[in-house]
Amino acid sequence: MAGFLDTIFNPWLGLALKLPPFWAILIISAFITILVTVVYKYTTNQREMKQIKGDLKKYQKEMRETKDTKKLMEIQKKALDLNMTYMKSSFKSTLYTFIPIIIIFAWLNMHIAYNPILPNTNFTVTAQFADGAKGNISLSATPELTTLNGATQEIVDNKAVWNLKGDAGEYKLTVDYNTEEYTHNVLITTDNTYLVPQELIKDSKLKTITNGNKAVQPFGDNFNLFGWHPGWLATYIILSVGLSALFRKLLDVY
Repeated sequence: MAGFLDTIFNPWLGLALKLPPFWAILIISAFITILVTVVYKYTTNQREMKQIKGDLKKYQKEMRETKDTKKLMEIQKKALDLNMTYMKSSFKSTLYTFIPIIIIFAWLNMHIAYNPILPNTNFTVTAQFADGAKGNISLSATPELTTLNGATQEIVDNKAVWNLKGDAGEYKLTVDYNTEEYTHNVLITTDNTYLVPQELIKDSKLKTITNGNKAVQPFGDNFNLFGWHPGWLATYIILSVGLSALFRKLLDVY
């Protein structure tokens, strides 16, 4: 699946991934937003949409000015019916763009949600357990990785952590816990890509195996909103809202 999406999107969006995350997301969100705006403009009756928006503004003004409860309810019903007409008229446009956008999001999630693990740079692999787990757990890699703190680790506070590093390449990790054996793949690369950072384990006290890809924070490590660090998707949404308003105004879209 990853190779298929890369074949489709790398030739025309891949260059953006070489930029810092914020600028990559800005460029890609601008591309998606203008595409959606153009499709919306030419798959809807803009004369009708303009008329509907004008009528809605008129009803909103009447609702603010009227003091008659019965009349207010009548205006609200007209406005609601008109809103439903507007939504139905724009639904066709949404159908054209929904699936392509979901596919682009899947590609973005493979390249821009996390930072890559760089060659010969220390990274961690963490085995997380359910409460009460005890004992030792061991890890091996094919090809071999350098294990900086020992291949066998004791479970402490429901987890075991390995410190590793290696050359560029894809590695198959094998985790042995009691009589259980689990595998998890890690990619070391200078490219903006990675494998799924977390492996979920079922029917075992071992719950997850997670490698140390750091989540991308497009606004910078020091930026937060009351302790929340926006990730790539939140950044995309924030940017696309502003870009959508801009492109709609520039392209005279209703």
